[in-house]
Amino acid sequence: MKYIHTYSKDIPVSQVALGCMRIASMTARECEAYISHALDCGINYFDHADIYGGGKCEEVFGAALALNPTLRERMIIQDKCGIRPGRFDFSKEHIITSAENALKKLGIEQLDVLLLHRPDLLMEPEEVAEAFDHLYTSGKVRAFGVSNHSAPQIELLQKYVNQPLKINQMQLSITNAAMVASGANVNLTDRDGINCDGYLRDYCRLHEITIQPWSPLQHGFISGTFLGSPDYPELNAKLREMGEKYGVSDTGIAIAWLTRLPERMQPIVGSTNAQRIEEIAKAADITLSREDWYDIYRTAGYRLP
Repeated sequence: MKYIHTYSKDIPVSQVALGCMRIASMTARECEAYISHALDCGINYFDHADIYGGGKCEEVFGAALALNPTLRERMIIQDKCGIRPGRFDFSKEHIITSAENALKKLGIEQLDVLLLHRPDLLMEPEEVAEAFDHLYTSGKVRAFGVSNHSAPQIELLQKYVNQPLKINQMQLSITNAAMVASGANVNLTDRDGINCDGYLRDYCRLHEITIQPWSPLQHGFISGTFLGSPDYPELNAKLREMGEKYGVSDTGIAIAWLTRLPERMQPIVGSTNAQRIEEIAKAADITLSREDWYDIYRTAGYRLP
């Protein structure tokens, strides 16, 4: 497993993170085994959100940590807040309450990272700054970031908040790679030239912000995985071919395609399958050649000008 530095230059984190959106139905013992297996595979970064499982995911994770408190010493815990039924909420009160509730459910004293989940159209950045200051100075949150934010939205927030925004979690996969394709098709009017994020990759690289691709194996918004999908026969054949070449699964190649990008990428994978977790962890040690990366890119349907 490769390790990178995201929210702190002093703390190495696994280049692949484990998303905990699907653990609500686990028992505490099952979740303990799930956590331990990930740690044994080298994955030490765990991603939560207050809305996952209606809050149940945090509770299950906390129950697992209560069974084995030593696990906490080996991991990084990230949480997200800001989504409420029918609306988004970046008010000072909601951010602080959400973080404090997460600490109680997880049974821990400090969140390593807190992200704002989706942009609040009524955001007052001064309120966000007050919330961040309170959580930081009280020792309840160590570092901050955002999720699903464009480059200008991050710039606006950073003007007011005192803590550096170190992470932006965005949907990105081989088949959802608009933020990648637009960089190769500057000033062109076709699909691949459309930029929707303010050239986020370049912005994050300039400001040392880690991009965390979510749904790295998905096509569409929530349409399912492209792996094995009859809608992507050529891509799947190419991934199998590359998997044989590099000695990993097609799943591993799909993750390695993301980690080959030169900026700091930390894919968030949501699998609870032990074998798939192992395959993904193994992929973090692979560096695709430039030729192979572009071969997959073109096979996925993106063009070069």
